[in-house]
Amino acid sequence: MARSVPESHQDLLTDEKRAFAVLATLMEDGTPQATPVWFDTDGDRIRVNTARGRVKDRNMTARPKVALAIPDPGDPYRYLQIRGTVVAAAEEGAREHIDRLAKKYIGQDKYPWSQPGEVRVTFTIRPDAVSAMG
Repeated sequence: MARSVPESHQDLLTDEKRAFAVLATLMEDGTPQATPVWFDTDGDRIRVNTARGRVKDRNMTARPKVALAIPDPGDPYRYLQIRGTVVAAAEEGAREHIDRLAKKYIGQDKYPWSQPGEVRVTFTIRPDAVSAMG
């Protein structure tokens, strides 16, 4: 990662750990909004997926500064905090990405909650600051 995750907490980013992230974005009025999300990495950056038009889509598109808290599923006192910047938003490949996340988190080959006409988007987040606890 651009700002390094300590070796002691690298496991929180793996498919085997299946940790959720809590993604914090900013509303138009400056108030924070937080949502638990599935995520993965591309090696250096965090990737999250949503549908166009949802609150996190609107917030990250308009205001690219975000924060993520990634607690260890087995020990909530052990976690990563990542403050970062959205550096890309891609519709291309986003359907495949949400299917990959569905496999990671619920063991299904296809994301089961797609809606008719839904457009998926993958947001890529560059870590600007990383801290670890526990």
